Amino acid sequence: MSSRHLAPLTPGHGVVIVGTRSDWVARYDVVVLSTLAALPIAVLVGWLLARRRRRGRASARWAWCSALCEVGIAYGTLPWVWLTMLPGSGAGRVHGQLSLVPLRDLQTMPTYQVVGNLLVFAALGALGPVRFRALASLPRIVVLGAACSALIETAQYVLPLGRVASVDDVLLNTAGAGLAAVLTWPWWRRDRSTAAAPVGDTRATATAGPGPVVGAGR
Repeated sequence: MSSRHLAPLTPGHGVVIVGTRSDWVARYDVVVLSTLAALPIAVLVGWLLARRRRRGRASARWAWCSALCEVGIAYGTLPWVWLTMLPGSGAGRVHGQLSLVPLRDLQTMPTYQVVGNLLVFAALGALGPVRFRALASLPRIVVLGAACSALIETAQYVLPLGRVASVDDVLLNTAGAGLAAVLTWPWWRRDRSTAAAPVGDTRATATAGPGPVVGAGR
């Protein structure tokens, strides 16, 4: 998530971050308020999804947990993507700029911006492997996080948003997705073990420890 406005990039200097923490909060308050207002809608959508799946004879656990994971991924990711797509001060007047030197921008990046970058795909990293068996792999989550982040940075560069596309944003977004996946690993590691076990083989179930909150077989 690059909240930096465009500033001239000169040799030996990183991207200049414009504005204070208060300026940043004031600029993005519409996203925060909209996200809070959407919370009841997200809860309602989750309830409707779970109810529909229960009518399809799915187990109560699978219906509720799959619905919560799906809604959680969307609710926990879309506001951050919205933030990254807000125009900067030079929107419509200047083209995007690139910052491709790893860790250069990170040296001048405020703590709140580092945390924000880590959270962009945290919901996807945490809940994706729990919900979808195909994502129950740390390398896959890392690749997915990197790909999604690269797509955002490409959009920031191509679109006339007055933003800086930075490789450090990609690194932080990817790290956030990977760290979040590690936090939920106990809930999806058993799903990988039992998926590889032959039918009727209960050894994986007995030794895998705590199981995932939801399988991805539906």
